[in-house]
Amino acid sequence: MSTLNEDQRLFTETAQRFVREQIIEPRLDQALDRSGDFPHDIIRQLWAQGLLQLEFPEEIGGAGMSCHDHTLILEEINYGCLGIGTSAVANSLAALPLLLCDNAAARREYLGQLMAEPRYAAFACSEPDAGSDVANMSTQYVKRGDHYVLNGRKRWITNADVADFYVVFARERGSQGHRGVSAFVVEAGSPGLRWESLIQKLGQRCSHTGDVVFEDVEILAKNLIAGPEHGFKLAMATFDRSRPWIAAGAAGVIRRARDESVRYAMQRRTFGEPIINHQMVSAMLADMEISYQATRLLCLHAASAVDAGNLRGSHSACAKAFGGDAAMKATTDAVQIFGGYGYTQDFVVEKLMRDAKLLQIYEGTSQIQRLVIARDLMRQLG
Repeated sequence: MSTLNEDQRLFTETAQRFVREQIIEPRLDQALDRSGDFPHDIIRQLWAQGLLQLEFPEEIGGAGMSCHDHTLILEEINYGCLGIGTSAVANSLAALPLLLCDNAAARREYLGQLMAEPRYAAFACSEPDAGSDVANMSTQYVKRGDHYVLNGRKRWITNADVADFYVVFARERGSQGHRGVSAFVVEAGSPGLRWESLIQKLGQRCSHTGDVVFEDVEILAKNLIAGPEHGFKLAMATFDRSRPWIAAGAAGVIRRARDESVRYAMQRRTFGEPIINHQMVSAMLADMEISYQATRLLCLHAASAVDAGNLRGSHSACAKAFGGDAAMKATTDAVQIFGGYGYTQDFVVEKLMRDAKLLQIYEGTSQIQRLVIARDLMRQLG
């Protein structure tokens, strides 16, 4: 905390207090995990506390925070629950293409809606056969007069069932590969648009994920935010820009696993002494601390590169890949430290482990991140 400036300290303490009082102490994280209910009340409270959409610019009512400061808050929210964290940051993910595009009118209109009241948005890029391989998407559109007509199916869409609008990537009919991909804002309730098939997941269960289907959905020309020469680049820029947020989630869950494990290891006794005194247990706890410190530094490094306008794909890919893998190991070790109790729902560590797995998968798997890093090295050194 000593390295934070006054504003950062106040926002971080507000987030910590909220998470402790509203999520951890009432065990809401575990209750939502079991019910699978969407965390509407928590999201509304986060919005009221000014802890959502922190990077929205001041001219539309946002806080105008840096990516660096945003990740500090996201770490705290995800310390409480990765599922709530994913739901909370989904609006910011959907907003990124609007923040990065040239369509100022759409930016003001739709981001203004999110600032005016607690509402939801969704980023719709992945498909049943095109997750990490964005260039292989099959959802397509045609231009007819002053509007576009969209057909296709998107999958793995966070906030699919609650979104008021979707930022959708689709290809121009007849195009192939990177070329021809465009981006649109599509309002929920548009004729021919529906969500379906909420996915029952291993973890992050209160974050709703589902399919969004488009059948001859008409989109006004003003809602085009990136044309066929720029849509793919916009999608890639969005992922590069959002991956520090995933690393912040990893830092949060690693820290939670560390704290839960240290407290348990100090209380649990075997062979006449607390298990924290056993060398193998203490080594796992030390590895958690190493993982937390490394993940947090990689996250803040990538976020600072965003703020400096000096972001390379490998900055955010390193943070996400390392953080996701480290979170999976830390939470698995937490279950191991708890022993048989860790395998039950009486303690939160089994939930942390299930939640953490998704960090290695969404917004580009750990394997895809390594491809991004290797290609960036070739560009830099080849």
